[in-house]
Amino acid sequence: MKRKPSFLQAITPIIAMLLLLGIGYGVFHLKAEPLLIIAAIVAAIIGKQLGVSWEEMQNGIVEKTTKAMPAILILITVGILIGTWMASGTIPMMIYYGIKLIEPSYLIITAFIVTAIISTFTGTSWGSAGTIGVAVMGIAIAQGVSLPITAGAVVAGAYFGDKLSPLSDTTNLAPAAAGSNLYEHIKHMLYTSVPAAVVGMIVYFFAGNIAQEGSASNPEKLEIMMSTLTTMFDWHVLLLIPVIIVLAGSILKYPTIPVMLISCITAILLAVFLQGISLENAFISTVQGFNVSMAASAGLDPTTISEDVQRLLNRGGMNAMMGTTLIAFCAFAFAGIISKIGCLEVVLGKINEKAKTTGSLVLATVLSCITMAVTTGSSYLSILIPGELFKKVYEERGLHPKNLSRTLEDSGTVVVPIVPWSMAGVYMSSTLGVPVLEYLPWAVMCYVGFIFAIIFGYTGFSIEKINGSLTKHAEKQEADMKL
Repeated sequence: MKRKPSFLQAITPIIAMLLLLGIGYGVFHLKAEPLLIIAAIVAAIIGKQLGVSWEEMQNGIVEKTTKAMPAILILITVGILIGTWMASGTIPMMIYYGIKLIEPSYLIITAFIVTAIISTFTGTSWGSAGTIGVAVMGIAIAQGVSLPITAGAVVAGAYFGDKLSPLSDTTNLAPAAAGSNLYEHIKHMLYTSVPAAVVGMIVYFFAGNIAQEGSASNPEKLEIMMSTLTTMFDWHVLLLIPVIIVLAGSILKYPTIPVMLISCITAILLAVFLQGISLENAFISTVQGFNVSMAASAGLDPTTISEDVQRLLNRGGMNAMMGTTLIAFCAFAFAGIISKIGCLEVVLGKINEKAKTTGSLVLATVLSCITMAVTTGSSYLSILIPGELFKKVYEERGLHPKNLSRTLEDSGTVVVPIVPWSMAGVYMSSTLGVPVLEYLPWAVMCYVGFIFAIIFGYTGFSIEKINGSLTKHAEKQEADMKL
């Protein structure tokens, strides 16, 4: 008969996964895919001991994969978008004028601010990173600025905007899960998000100067790259149309994939009719990505193009995204099995039992969200399950639901992109070309926010009560603590 796991049985596969990935992936740099499969096998063994059939576990894997398919399809479409935007000259033009306008020492802080603004207006961190973020990374390559620091700033900025945008799905999901109002939720998040952003910008300001001092770029090399870009592409205001299509589609909340594909088709037309690239090569860029050898069809000699420019432009295509999606599928195998055998419910329930004060309750919420983010790699689950678990507890203790919804975003939404095997981590690393563990320390916003949430939980700062008073349960808890 199927049994509920004990706490030891529930936590064993989670600890196994953390040890395998922490030591194998983090220390010895082994491939994450087999490590996740081993963790899934450990979970499956425990599942069999609890009477869970293989068919049930397999169904769990299928369910997780099915739910993630829209994100995977977006990932593949972004590969097409980057390849066609390169061929059309859209991204090269943004890089070219970005180099002209942005001082290298201010590139990192600019990366954070620009992606934050775009993400706030569009409500999509992925769209912000996949468009302006790619251009910023190109500028960093050209100027010799540290790529991990720049990528960290892009990710942090993208999720800062996503977190505060009323157009974002997670920003709407968190108050829905906690039972608070959308705009009250956004206003309440400013208490933790703004200080986290300020800390990040201070780091980026000083890191920008240090990174520039240690950069390997020189004016002559940069001038050659700029000249090559001008030779390869014709700059025209029409090249902004693919960007406008994506941004307008995001703001108007049109379906993401159709909007991106329309932008890709527009970019192909611009590549053929404006840049002189053959139709065959334009289509090849959708699968294999753009390659400077395609410039031959526009009458240029690819052998004269420097390695630096090739590194800058040879990107995109569906093939570039295929390898990274494998990590996500392996993560789904683990997440699907532990969800079917009931591990997460037991672990989160134990965490909830230990939360006796407001501070410890916020801490428990943070730990639960991070646990969900690490084990499932899903921003939705890291909001929904802890939200469902703690909603009544916050109400019983007289705490306004917006305290919960804020904490869900501080430790759920923005933590997922710094988990290497999550869909967000896979997307950001493949799109920006920097491994998650390399940009993680510099994605300051993604981990400083929940630190402020914990501090405020224990100090009581910005913790709002229901109708300005505590329930009897909360009063008793606080009285017990004073005694």
